[in-house]
Amino acid sequence: MAKRPLALFLVGAFVIIIMGANCIDKNVNKLTGIAVEFNNHAACAYIADAKGWFEEEGLELLPVFQIYESGAAIAAALTRGDIQIGYMGLTAAIMAYARGVPVKVIAGIHKYGYGLVARPELKEIEDLHNKTIGCLREGTVTDLLLNLMIDKYYLKNVTILRMSPSKQVIALIAGKLDAAFAPEQHATISESRGFPMLIMSQDLWPSMQGDVLVVRTELIRNNPDLVIGLVKVTQKATAWINEHPDDTAEIMAKQLRVAGEEIFLAKEAKLTANSEITPEVISRSMDRVEYATNINPRIVQDMIDYMVGLGYIKEGIKAADILDLRYLRGG
Repeated sequence: MAKRPLALFLVGAFVIIIMGANCIDKNVNKLTGIAVEFNNHAACAYIADAKGWFEEEGLELLPVFQIYESGAAIAAALTRGDIQIGYMGLTAAIMAYARGVPVKVIAGIHKYGYGLVARPELKEIEDLHNKTIGCLREGTVTDLLLNLMIDKYYLKNVTILRMSPSKQVIALIAGKLDAAFAPEQHATISESRGFPMLIMSQDLWPSMQGDVLVVRTELIRNNPDLVIGLVKVTQKATAWINEHPDDTAEIMAKQLRVAGEEIFLAKEAKLTANSEITPEVISRSMDRVEYATNINPRIVQDMIDYMVGLGYIKEGIKAADILDLRYLRGG
């Protein structure tokens, strides 16, 4: 079967949620959309696509990727029903569920993969008092980690600027931020541009769940074989990533460079160091991510409870409400 083209769509979460922008071709069946983020968290999806494993599993219903820059944007698309499948942050899935979107988490993708980078003169976390830090919107994984860091280190008078990961890199380079809490590969790219990594997610929250595979519940009800195939391909690709890290870095660097060239303006691409998305940088970035499909319900409940404590969602949600892990085989 001929390799299908990789269609790239990047829509900011603010624009999608507030303005309702539609990034999906009107002729594409809503069942066929599979959304991923512009980062190496969803490496399993990129690898499966590059190797044609979706087709091999009989999932010809998935002909197109829609690439967004944040899990919040994917959650908005799931909310509208524009897509039914998303590789996205767990907290974004929880937020969507809490707002009444019928979704289920059917597999994990990775753990960790987030880091705080800062100007070189800021040597310790305690140096962040009275500083300006870039971060994704409220309720994202990086937002939870930033709140946890502020509480743990008793940071005072921190100004938080909400922006996409790529904008965080631009703002750091332009001197508009003192630090940024960003997902990989953006954190490692920032490090390569001279902004040292002060702390990583595994230092703040051991065993914290990162991204997950999410589907709308009607897909489980109406097409369970497709869901089974999705999990099978995700597990196959995750195993391959762990067995072939160097090859994975080569493939991911190429995929992300192509994406960056197509979805950013030339000036932005330069500022976001798209040219620095090299196999070496991606390899270092992926070393900071643990790729695994297993999910610990207790950790999910801990994240839910922390989000309740921050006031992002109401009490009463249980991990069992959002998890449907019956399709996983051996994690």
